[in-house]
Amino acid sequence: MGCIQSVRPRPKFYENFTVLELNTSIDSNPTVIDESSSVVLRYRTPYFRATAQVQVPPVVCKEIWTVGWVQACNQMDFFNYYGQEGISSWELPELRDGRIQAISDSDGVNYPWYGCTTEMYTIVGPTKRSTTLTVSMNDNFSPSVTWSVPTGTTSSPPLLSSIRRDQRFTTWLVAMNETTAEMVLLRTIRWRMGLTIEVDSQKPLGQRARLLEPLTQEQPEILAKNEPIPPNALVKPNANDAQVLIWRPKKGEPVVVIQPKS
Repeated sequence: MGCIQSVRPRPKFYENFTVLELNTSIDSNPTVIDESSSVVLRYRTPYFRATAQVQVPPVVCKEIWTVGWVQACNQMDFFNYYGQEGISSWELPELRDGRIQAISDSDGVNYPWYGCTTEMYTIVGPTKRSTTLTVSMNDNFSPSVTWSVPTGTTSSPPLLSSIRRDQRFTTWLVAMNETTAEMVLLRTIRWRMGLTIEVDSQKPLGQRARLLEPLTQEQPEILAKNEPIPPNALVKPNANDAQVLIWRPKKGEPVVVIQPKS
């Protein structure tokens, strides 16, 4: 009798995608505070960075594959304190209320991708040989916070007393078949950015604000096992368009100062 040989199933095309290198970090410099304006305090956090080198096997069919970064915000605590007057906060209502797990942090144009320059690479098949590509991205915060309560005017007195911010993100390295919309997760990164700034608005402009913590941010974590992408992380709206600014006075009802864009 002849021997019976088992037949191995042919691996799917995307199973031959290889992540050759993945580097991620948050810059070691502390958050920079800018008091050059008499209307707003500005600050700029260090950058989160991620770079990946990926090898894609020859694309034998007339397919289009894109490799790139998809990012979602999982938590946003962003509070600006104004002494005994109240608190203003940037909020994502659906995320805040637990109706969604995450919200897209796309550039707002090229959903689901974080960006469309260095952040993604597109391969148009068929190709005769494998493609080695590099995709990179960075992210940081650089907002403006009014010295006076956000419902006041430019002549209102400066009352800002502190700023507290803590945000968490998940970033995925993804390959997507543009023809079929099939999506393959290659790597998953978790990271967070936080800060506490103490403000004495009675001091002269340029001497009011001081960074309390952290002087160095936590470094990102590359997960050993990929996490699935929540549906809301792939579609509109993105975090920038969905956020609202709310003023919560110590006395009286909350006021929506800035409505969501979408």
